[in-house]
Amino acid sequence: MARRIWKHERPISLPHGMEMNVHHAKVKGNKGVDRIADLMGMPSHFTLYKYMESGRMPAILIPAFENACGAHFVTQYLASSSNRMLVEIPTGRRVNHKELNEVSAYTNQVMGMLIDFYEGRCEQAEVAGALTTLIEDLAYQRGNVAKYQQPELLLGEE
Repeated sequence: MARRIWKHERPISLPHGMEMNVHHAKVKGNKGVDRIADLMGMPSHFTLYKYMESGRMPAILIPAFENACGAHFVTQYLASSSNRMLVEIPTGRRVNHKELNEVSAYTNQVMGMLIDFYEGRCEQAEVAGALTTLIEDLAYQRGNVAKYQQPELLLGEE
């Protein structure tokens, strides 16, 4: 099975974004819904299940939920549903060749998807999501180059 590239994933609804966060927590951190609810300080994991089912999580709980899951798919959906893009704040650190090769390979993949779309072999939503991800990746690299002379401290990085 191919390795899932999480930064290329896009939620299509609020409940889908919540499900993607929980799945990310399960795969990357081996955390179930019980553990996520515990990290959020919720008295019962059933409340979290209710929020996921209805897609009506209070906005004040979204940062805690995403922090517990280690992913930001809910915020990503909220931004994209109002025609906005999210770009991670660049630190100005030196990138490695592997990261640049991934951006280059993804650029080629998206261009292929764009060609396929105009020839009727690819879905509009899939291509639009891939283009958004590519634009966000390139905007991050642009910001990183701009901050390169005075990089920030890497306090929160793993």
